[in-house]
Amino acid sequence: MNLDPDGEVDYLERYHLSREKSMKIDKIIFLVFSLFIIFTSIISQAKADRLKDLVSFAGIRSNQLLGYGLVVGLDGTGDSATNVTLQSMASTISQFGLKVGTSDLSAKNAAAVMVTAELRPFTKVGQTINVTVSSMGKAKSLRGGTLLMTALKGADGKIYAIAQGNLAVGGFGVEGKDGSSLSVNIPTVGSIANGATVERMVDTPFIRNSNFVMNLHQGDFTTANRIVDEVNKIFGPNVAKAIDQTSISVRAPKDPGQKVPFMSLLENVNVKPAAPIARVVVNARTGTVVIGGDVRVTPAAVSHGSLTVKVQEQTTTAPGTTTTTQNANTTVTNQTEAVTNQESDLQAGAENVSAFVFDAGTTLSDIVDAINAIGTNSADLVAILEALREAGALRAQMIII
Repeated sequence: MNLDPDGEVDYLERYHLSREKSMKIDKIIFLVFSLFIIFTSIISQAKADRLKDLVSFAGIRSNQLLGYGLVVGLDGTGDSATNVTLQSMASTISQFGLKVGTSDLSAKNAAAVMVTAELRPFTKVGQTINVTVSSMGKAKSLRGGTLLMTALKGADGKIYAIAQGNLAVGGFGVEGKDGSSLSVNIPTVGSIANGATVERMVDTPFIRNSNFVMNLHQGDFTTANRIVDEVNKIFGPNVAKAIDQTSISVRAPKDPGQKVPFMSLLENVNVKPAAPIARVVVNARTGTVVIGGDVRVTPAAVSHGSLTVKVQEQTTTAPGTTTTTQNANTTVTNQTEAVTNQESDLQAGAENVSAFVFDAGTTLSDIVDAINAIGTNSADLVAILEALREAGALRAQMIII
């Protein structure tokens, strides 16, 4: 069979072009599929939280330190004739071999203060920590003062740090001869960055422990069980064990050198926490109301002044479509309608009726939207929530603070 050379060339070109086009399509499909996998992974991780954000580790905690000290160098804004300050000044001077009485001193440029600090876990001897200095006498301002050497003690009475340095005060105050005064921020509280040197370490059983105990910030059996599943899925079976709804025990490596890398991996494990308990938090003083997303109400009627809210669910039928549960050309949908008394009065000219009507399955957000639609204050909402709670129609914990 004789073939036309030109025809053969055309055929080969068409073959290579079609093959290149097919390869490009395959690459595009592979790229789209890869992007879909990455996007799905990002979405799944975005819904999860790291363990370091959900738990704290037992034994790894901060410790509070407290000390009494003396601030000097004030510009006439000290404690003046306060006896405690005068005694502190006399005691400090006596350490240098001088004997003075309180009558020989003036506390106009000095102030008695309390010094507080937070000693974070694993802080070593010689490192520095921040301190806060607060006046405890009649001093009007600590601006420009210097804290004298102050011992900071823990709850066990032992000295863990020594503080000293110049104060940084963010506020100031002025006073006129006629008794008028002006104060900006708080001039009687100051801070010293890295103002205390650690002299003693807090014993932390991190290296010695054969198990780490994680405590959930918000105890939940479902979340605790999910943490156990995720940890065991990554590190192997029986590594983690739930003790109760708050605590999870994790078996630690025997080699002390592996504990830090293990903790680094452990605290970055992603876990999707369980949905919180349905709660309604009400601040009765400010009128602030925080409503959880899973709050529901059961059928109930509440009377409150002249305000009327009716929340009902209607079933509507739309012809021309097919439902997934029946072989009929109709679609059944549920519509929630919230109508306030002022809206219905404008439409029908009726009188105000003091009643709230709630159908089954109504969400609390529908009620809140209906109340907000007429511009009522939060006191009405608080009264309604309290009435629903007393009637047992509020499917949530109500916390009043």
